[in-house]
Amino acid sequence: MPFDARAIAARFLSGIVPQKTGVGYAAVAALRGAAASQPSLELGEIDRTFTELAQTAGAGSAQRKKDLLGAMFARATAPEQALLAQLIVGEVRQGALDALVVEAIAATTGIAARVVRDAYMFAGDIGVVAEVALADGAAGLARFGLQLFRPILPMLAQTADDTGAALVELAGPMSLELKLDGFRVQMHKDGDVVRAYSRGLNDVSNQVPELIEMVRALPARRLVLDGEAVALFPDGRPRPFQDTMQRFGRTKTTVAIPLSLAAFDALLVDDDTLIGLPAHARFAALADHAGPHAVSRMITADAAEAAAFYDDAIAHGHEGVMAKSLDAPYDAGSRGAGWLKIKRILRMDFVVIAVEWGSGRRKGLLSNLHLAARDGDGFVMLTKTFKGMTDAVLKWQTAELLRREIDRDGHVVHVRPELVVETLFNDVQRSPHYPAGLTLRHARIVRYRDDKTAAEADTIDAVRAIAVASGIV
Repeated sequence: MPFDARAIAARFLSGIVPQKTGVGYAAVAALRGAAASQPSLELGEIDRTFTELAQTAGAGSAQRKKDLLGAMFARATAPEQALLAQLIVGEVRQGALDALVVEAIAATTGIAARVVRDAYMFAGDIGVVAEVALADGAAGLARFGLQLFRPILPMLAQTADDTGAALVELAGPMSLELKLDGFRVQMHKDGDVVRAYSRGLNDVSNQVPELIEMVRALPARRLVLDGEAVALFPDGRPRPFQDTMQRFGRTKTTVAIPLSLAAFDALLVDDDTLIGLPAHARFAALADHAGPHAVSRMITADAAEAAAFYDDAIAHGHEGVMAKSLDAPYDAGSRGAGWLKIKRILRMDFVVIAVEWGSGRRKGLLSNLHLAARDGDGFVMLTKTFKGMTDAVLKWQTAELLRREIDRDGHVVHVRPELVVETLFNDVQRSPHYPAGLTLRHARIVRYRDDKTAAEADTIDAVRAIAVASGIV
């Protein structure tokens, strides 16, 4: 493989297309025609096509994108077409993706997997890591480190059912802090120069001017802080998640919807890199250097205290708490066992009123459910979801829903409102796209309720009550 194609291959195998092509499911499905009998596409060509797609705008851009995609698909074999389609719509499914590519780089080069993972953590680009590892080995990867204004992949959390389970899993005293429902930010400071980066490592500084000023005012000369940007009511209760997200891209709403910074980790202070230190040392540095913008936390090994902390967080409108090991390093880019999120989970029963045909690996199966609550003698749609379904459930529901089909509208199959599904979701939020003006956040299916009829499903009034209690309406 040509040297300059290695980075592209690593990204594609990880399911990553850095370019924002602006191409969706419908266009991909329409343009996938007869496949080539012999492979001829090169990685560099594909990457250049993606770049051109991302740069194509203005009059005639839709047709130009169709021409580019059509020409690429025409030269692709059937397996290549399948992978290209998955890449474009962000649905590459081959196991652990970038984690698997990290292991592959390590196996190919003989470099320890931990060294490759650390380099990826700092670089934030699996392609660059592959390129350097294959060219310069471990010595090349050693050049990667925490640098100001080069954001690193954020550490992520696993889940726990409750604070008691978290105490058992973390095996000792743990840190508890509020689980804030905001926008992840990584703040970098060097003197008066301050930048903010999103979870996706994009520079969002111009969208959070008040956060920039908050960090600029902190006394430390150099800082890298991990935290959350969140919109709060004057009494300190969190505003709906939508209000926080409305801020992004709208710098003129600073006064109407001000943001607060809740910093929960310190990765660098002045000339000291803290990533490898145990959490208790990082938390102490955070308390010393982030001032009023550091989250408040409780250190406890007492189950009753931990449960009370969680209950108080929910009572004040937060979505839950974070439980963190006091000894864990900052495991950037990983869903580390040292962080556990404990979120409020709502559970209700809704009725399936329609379903959409799936795509990709779900092609030929009915997948995306349209869920509705009871509203008098009828039903009002609240959300769509395809999450939580096993292959067996997909096969079963395809057969059962087709038996109940009453109409079709393109890829949507309308069905008699008879099947009830138990649904988990995190909250209710406003939506102009659904008739009740509300939708469910992060809805996923638990099971079909064969013990319930549609007349026993939850009502729209019960959903509205959650919205009122959460300050949504």
